[in-house]
Amino acid sequence: MARLLIMMCLLALGSAACATTGAVPRPFPGGPVARKAPPAPNAPDAPPAPDASASAPSDVEELRRDRPDAPVLGRAVAEFALGFRGVPYVLGGADPAGFDCSGLVQYVFAQYGIDVPRIVEEQYEIGDKIRPSEIKPGDLIFFNTKRRGDDASHVAISIGGDGFVHAPNSTGVVRVETLSSSYWGSRYLGARRIPSPIVSD
Repeated sequence: MARLLIMMCLLALGSAACATTGAVPRPFPGGPVARKAPPAPNAPDAPPAPDASASAPSDVEELRRDRPDAPVLGRAVAEFALGFRGVPYVLGGADPAGFDCSGLVQYVFAQYGIDVPRIVEEQYEIGDKIRPSEIKPGDLIFFNTKRRGDDASHVAISIGGDGFVHAPNSTGVVRVETLSSSYWGSRYLGARRIPSPIVSD
């Protein structure tokens, strides 16, 4: 009985929230480093997504075609995040070896010189609050997956429309899902837009 209780507690702790550590994102070998000068927000093209495959679904092409009104930095963030599809979920993970939801967000934004807190609840406090109808690629979408209280416990990056990329622990890999799904739609909490960094000449 005690063993069962311990296992249930460990399972609850592992599935309750995304980030429980103060891990700092590390860039992948050869990748951009966030502390260097960030790319200009009006750069014409986003950086290539890591490990992007030509045979992967064309979410990036759809993003460019369907959401031309999205800010360039937001599209770049979304495209870069899409490149991590298939990376394993790791509780406390904050690099391409494995991500949890807030680690993915922190890592992706860091590549553009934008410091984002590590913990989901803190990420929910930054940026500008936006309505669902205003969500564009690169915006953060928050959920309450705990079914109690009104705190954010999960975060994703919008790819436009009602799609988002995130690191859910339910399937073990970074993937794309939609707000129109009954699970995510019923747990939607809010959305935030992270301001672009000011680039000085």
